Amino acid sequence: MKTTNEHLLLRATNGPLREILRHWRRARGQSQLELSLSAGVSQRHLSFIESGRSQPSRQMVLNLAQALNMPLRETNLFLSAAGFASHYPESDWAAQELAPVRKALERVLRQHEPWPAVVMDRHWNVLMTNTAAPRFFNHFIDLEQRKGPRNILHLMFDPQGLRPFIVNWEMTAKSLFQRVYRECVGGVIDEKTRTLLRDLASYPEIKPNWKLSDETLQPQDLPMLPVSFMWEGSTLNYFSMVSTLGTPQCVTAQEFRIECLFPADEATEHFSIP
Repeated sequence: MKTTNEHLLLRATNGPLREILRHWRRARGQSQLELSLSAGVSQRHLSFIESGRSQPSRQMVLNLAQALNMPLRETNLFLSAAGFASHYPESDWAAQELAPVRKALERVLRQHEPWPAVVMDRHWNVLMTNTAAPRFFNHFIDLEQRKGPRNILHLMFDPQGLRPFIVNWEMTAKSLFQRVYRECVGGVIDEKTRTLLRDLASYPEIKPNWKLSDETLQPQDLPMLPVSFMWEGSTLNYFSMVSTLGTPQCVTAQEFRIECLFPADEATEHFSIP
């Protein structure tokens, strides 16, 4: 069952301009006065836009989107609701215009050897990896036998995936659930993300309250939560670092992330999986 907030989000991202505007203003915790000041519009005009009594110009829509820190995809939806064409392009991952970005990502992945690193889209589907990533995962499972898209979350939650090899699986799963909510681009839980969360919740032993903050997740002796893998009697502890592209001007470029695994202790750093 969807919560009230989830209904509002779904309606706001697909509804009339006034509903989208009202949703984002409330989501950002801004009053009409605060938004009017940051967007350079009178509070009266903003009130008219939000009530549907006034139609904003294209530039005004862009100003409001910027003031509300909307992601590029949602800015395009905002423009569409106002009757305007999209402002930010969305390219296929293999498009020529993204070649410099892919080249830079390949360099980052290569430099992270011998530790695993992957590039993912906004729904955690793997787009690229370094050579260490499949080598690492294939020592636990046969990636070639897995059907469907390479999705990191499914790989971690599936009892036929990495889950049996993760020592602190429940703690890791809780943390990942919270990351999905926390790291949604611009705080937007879109329909695909909602479907992904439902799919993850269908796996055995997943509890509905895992998306809520849990103080017990934080280990007392580490500044981050490691994920621990069991390999031939040895425990390998890793933590991840996530990077995104700065100042993106393309929807696709804004939505990918680089996830790099680092050893969390000296024993893991000196351990080598052939």
